[in-house]
Amino acid sequence: MPTRLLVTGGAGFIGSHYVRTVLGRESGGAAPGVRVTVLDKLTYAGNLANLRPVTDDSRLQFVAGDVCDPDVVDRVVRDADEIVHFAAESHVDRSLVEGDAFVRTNVLGTQVLLDAALRHGVERFVHVSTDEVYGTISEGSWAEGQPLSPRSPYAASKAGADLVALAYHRTHGLDVRVTRCSNNYGPYQYPEKIVPLFVTRLLNGLTVPLYGDGSQVREWLHVDDHVRGVELVRTRGAAGEVYHIGGGAELTNRELTGLLLEACGASWDRVEQVADRPGHDQRYALDWTKARSLLGYRPRRAFASALTQTVLWYRDHRAWWDADARVANPVQ
Repeated sequence: MPTRLLVTGGAGFIGSHYVRTVLGRESGGAAPGVRVTVLDKLTYAGNLANLRPVTDDSRLQFVAGDVCDPDVVDRVVRDADEIVHFAAESHVDRSLVEGDAFVRTNVLGTQVLLDAALRHGVERFVHVSTDEVYGTISEGSWAEGQPLSPRSPYAASKAGADLVALAYHRTHGLDVRVTRCSNNYGPYQYPEKIVPLFVTRLLNGLTVPLYGDGSQVREWLHVDDHVRGVELVRTRGAAGEVYHIGGGAELTNRELTGLLLEACGASWDRVEQVADRPGHDQRYALDWTKARSLLGYRPRRAFASALTQTVLWYRDHRAWWDADARVANPVQ
């Protein structure tokens, strides 16, 4: 019998890449013997076009619905053996003005899923989270046991969801596994995050907004490597454990901007320095020794070439991102 996977947020950037990967349409390799149900609300960042390469695959079913809706969730979880939970509000800037949406989706939505998983005897629940739950770190890198110290409404809502998920393991014995990743980049990423925002604006001849002096440091992870790490946690991880999925490429936002300008054939006069956002974390860094030693994880995508390929994807897929003037009105 095939494993029935429920993938929440499976029409979003990372979730759709995971779906395409396990169904054998991406470089990470197929997961044998799976059937996939995608549950996605199709908000502004969810796009059925992201699933177009697998639309005709008989192993895929799509359900439009909200993870906060107990009736919809109960219906899809009833037929699931395992859940991989990507669905989330994820843009820090939006969370500064729409905090309620982040708490609702990220915390309440996770709890609704967990209740249904417990009720229907789901075998495994992989909860996908972020390095931002730790706050900021001036040097070194976070291990999985680091205390959580989120500094934005987005990060706080993800930290809350992590704790709720792990509590269901400790209280009820549900097999919950948590992943925390560094900043993702790659194709199909909605143009509000820094890489697709800057690339699409530069391709349209516009300026790009650089927060403050651009000294904030981020570790970059290609979405291919991220979903491969998530799959390793699903298939080889242990219940109740947290695993870091890192990329190993650490840059300041100013350094990243320079690389994107070069890739788009633009100069620094296209950069507009803007006031830094409130509570902006200075640096993130993950120690992913645990995933490497226990699961065999290591990133395969070299940052320089993968970033160039990402820029080329946006150049060659303008119809995907420019159809409704998304770039003309970026969220700040």
